[in-house]
Amino acid sequence: MKQAPGPMPETPTLTVRALPGLKDIGAAEWDACAFSPETLAAGDETHNPFVSHAFLSALEDSGCVSRRTGWLPLHVSVERDGARLGVVPCYLKTHSQGEYVFDHGWADAYERAGGEYYPKLQVSVPFTPVTGPRFLIAPGADPDEATAGLVAGLRALRAETKASSIHVTFMREAEWDRAGAAGFLQRTDQQFHWQNDGYARFDDFLAALASRKRKTIRKERRDALAPGISVEHLTGADITEAHWDAFYAFYTDTGSRKWGRPYLNRRFFSLLSERMADRVLLVMAKRNDAYIAGAINLIGDTALYGRNWGCIEDHPFLHFEVCYYQAIDFAIARGLKRVEAGAQGEHKLARGYRPVLMHSAHDIADPALRRAVADYLQRERAHVAEAVDVLDTLTPFRRTDEGGACDGAARPEASPSKTVPSETSPPESSET
Repeated sequence: MKQAPGPMPETPTLTVRALPGLKDIGAAEWDACAFSPETLAAGDETHNPFVSHAFLSALEDSGCVSRRTGWLPLHVSVERDGARLGVVPCYLKTHSQGEYVFDHGWADAYERAGGEYYPKLQVSVPFTPVTGPRFLIAPGADPDEATAGLVAGLRALRAETKASSIHVTFMREAEWDRAGAAGFLQRTDQQFHWQNDGYARFDDFLAALASRKRKTIRKERRDALAPGISVEHLTGADITEAHWDAFYAFYTDTGSRKWGRPYLNRRFFSLLSERMADRVLLVMAKRNDAYIAGAINLIGDTALYGRNWGCIEDHPFLHFEVCYYQAIDFAIARGLKRVEAGAQGEHKLARGYRPVLMHSAHDIADPALRRAVADYLQRERAHVAEAVDVLDTLTPFRRTDEGGACDGAARPEASPSKTVPSETSPPESSET
């Protein structure tokens, strides 16, 4: 398969390069783009840890991201007169695993029709369903010029590698709008996030809920710790290799039972600790002086991001305590605006996590496949918007009506095509 690691076609003013790994760009230069005012202008997060050189290079240096795993780095860089204008984290993919925006149906249909869907270009943070910037603009660069150059570079790379398509996933809405204006097909999905409405403590959050829901959450937290289980928060230098050994055992055990081979290897977690330990929160549960479960979170400046969890003992409600309630406790203590608890679904609703829209954009070379996908996405966007509206009526928060406060108001019925989520649904994978 032909690669494009060197210079690519030039416009009169811009040069586009494909970088075969972060070793070809220094951490300071990459992070200057990732955290520049121009990149951050469209969102509320001043430090998204997942687009940092430290996180992305840990994936590469550990071998989690490589040709062997089907994630070949080909990061796109745009330069003018030797000065970098922007970069994009990009990978040449030979499958659709580890993305959380599912296009398997598109691939199957295209290949049944005689096409070759793989390779494809994936603009994302591997194995990470977290919204963040995807077009990283250098400080002082013109965002419109840099974005246009990066889009042109991605399309040139798609042609050079004979990829079928470009997929930009978990992007911010402003970037999604710009991608749509550039001719990308637009897609939406949903997640569940907890919002901090100025709570000083967990009980303040509970006070915002209907009384029945308050009682349920208090009971879940009590029952989760009833068998003599205690919980620790570990970050920075407090995280040792022994903690990582224990967590990795949880992660691999849960991942292999739920969804096959886990994506992350043991070395990745050591590199993460070496390079950005102050951005890592481990929530570890212990019983009889032995760790039995844990969850890894990354800490942004405005949000806490729950990523993976695992356990070697099953206890009622322990997953909810370790992944959701402890995350809320930490976010309140740190004054963070929200908790993003990963890609899994509707069981989060009863724990105070609200539905929010996710955005992705897709550029497909074959006109026939593009038309078919465009038609599908139009219908899917309408369905997702309807689902978010319905689910938002099922949150546990107190409501008011024309008569004033109404604690535990009756919930509107969901439409017949929707299923009310179970409050005890187990997680489907090692995602939190």
